[in-house]
Amino acid sequence: MTISPRIFTLPALAALPLAVAVGLGAGQAHASAFQLKENSVKAMGRAFAGAGAAPDDYAVVVNNPAAMLDLPGSGFQFDVTAIQVSAKFSGSGTDALGRPISGGNGGDGGGTKPVPAIYYVAPINDRFSLGAALTVPFGFVTDYNSGWVGRYQAYKSDLQVPALTFSGAFRLNDAFSIGLSAIAQRAKADLSNAIDLGAVLAGPTQGAILPQGADGRIRMTGHDWAYGWQAGLLWKPTDANRIGLNYHSKIKHELSGNATFQVPAAVAPLLDPAFTNTRGHATLNTPAFTELSWWHTVNDRLSLGASVAYTEWSSFQALTIDFDNPAQPPASEPFGWRDTWFGSIGGDYKLNEVWTLRAGLAVDGTPTHADTRTPRVPDATRRWVSVGIGYKPSETLEINAGYTHLFVNDAHVDTVNATGNRLTGSFDNYSNLLGVSGIVRF
Repeated sequence: MTISPRIFTLPALAALPLAVAVGLGAGQAHASAFQLKENSVKAMGRAFAGAGAAPDDYAVVVNNPAAMLDLPGSGFQFDVTAIQVSAKFSGSGTDALGRPISGGNGGDGGGTKPVPAIYYVAPINDRFSLGAALTVPFGFVTDYNSGWVGRYQAYKSDLQVPALTFSGAFRLNDAFSIGLSAIAQRAKADLSNAIDLGAVLAGPTQGAILPQGADGRIRMTGHDWAYGWQAGLLWKPTDANRIGLNYHSKIKHELSGNATFQVPAAVAPLLDPAFTNTRGHATLNTPAFTELSWWHTVNDRLSLGASVAYTEWSSFQALTIDFDNPAQPPASEPFGWRDTWFGSIGGDYKLNEVWTLRAGLAVDGTPTHADTRTPRVPDATRRWVSVGIGYKPSETLEINAGYTHLFVNDAHVDTVNATGNRLTGSFDNYSNLLGVSGIVRF
């Protein structure tokens, strides 16, 4: 059927792709946006201080492959960390006419998810070593109550980016080692939100249907394999000091998936052929980052570490989505994220040959800001407080546990989506991390 221009204008037609763009982009956000550092329980116990230089953690397969050569022989390391996130909204919303948006505050949008990691390292000789890992370096989940005030921005956001890493290390001399890794990532996104079809159909002149008068729903799924690399350096200027430098490349994903719509029967004829199920495509980048680590052995009992990391989130400035349905034109949504810094200090204290205590502090910045931040992931700067314990009953077996509490700044939100729905307020956030790991050496 033919749609009257009064009812269905091009800006209104673009509302859905823009809404999906907001969903797909913001669904990435966590721990410096959507980055997960929880790849080692041992390192987590000291807030990842010295993670790329410490001599006893098989997670260097991904944190700095050059450090694999100083591990005590072949071995497996198994880690699992439960990440509990709390995100509670307080505020209000208005529709395109400035009227209050109905609905509650969405409940707690967070939840608890396990993050696994597996490592294997095999020395070939004194100068060469190989390693492999399965980790989840990026991901996040939020889910809000149906009908909440921020429903036009987000319902569910689920991003998972597991990665396979294959690493090699070569010892140049007693002071320097280098490492190189090949990385394969699989990105999978599942995102949904309500659509204010009343605002779309109202158009420039108000008719019988008003904003909030005909809510639809969109669910967007997509996935892709993509590939990258990393390079590491380890320098031992003295017997007591180790300095590690690791660079991880940006990895570009071309997500492809399905956009599924729920449209009220009363307005579906007015919208056809738009707002119908179709394929969609979007580019999603996981950012490049660089980390500098230092590890200092004070004596036989005490070791101290520090790390500084720089993540290039400024590469994520906008997200463009193309749809196979020609009735839904491409759309670009600006994000304007900024590069971020992570810094940590911590250390180990050996009570004896069997038990080790750990502790650390860290600060992790956010790339987001209030006018582009969405409730899919209400990211904000966080401060880490970490403790850990290690149990080593023999030279071939080691068990570690770690706990971190993240104090998160209030995440202020003041965003307007493509259909004119504004959400204003803030999120009260915090996170808890609890992990256990086991190391088996051969």
